[in-house]
Amino acid sequence: MTSNDSEVGTATPTQREVDEAEIARHVDKLVAGIREKDLEALRQLYTTDVVSFDVEPPLQHVGIAAKLENWAKVFMVFQEVTYEVRDLTLTVGDEVAFGHGFGRLSGTLKHGTATSGMWVRVTFGFRKIDGDWVITHDQVSVPFDISTGRGVADLVP
Repeated sequence: MTSNDSEVGTATPTQREVDEAEIARHVDKLVAGIREKDLEALRQLYTTDVVSFDVEPPLQHVGIAAKLENWAKVFMVFQEVTYEVRDLTLTVGDEVAFGHGFGRLSGTLKHGTATSGMWVRVTFGFRKIDGDWVITHDQVSVPFDISTGRGVADLVP
């Protein structure tokens, strides 16, 4: 520590803090890739064997091709896409991490109708491979009313 460091009280971040910041940037890249409808940018964020529990059938989508196919379907419906993640909480280990929060996909549909989207619950599983954090699992879910079995799409975090 230099005398300048002690005067301002700065400290070197821990590896965990560095990793947490890197994972948060990774999620920011995910948001940007969706907004830009950039499948190749999104491909770089996932493992090749990613397992995704998305909101549309089937129960699971396995592999990067299946994950990108889901995003391609979204991009075919939207002229302009907005995606946001709110209240992201991360728990970071040495080689694995997970995060959870809320996501909302909205924008302008191909036929010109604007949609404000709905909030969903999102969970990410990350793995550190060759020094880089990548998404190995994600899950998106919609709460449902147990008495009717119908999704509840009007909740806001």
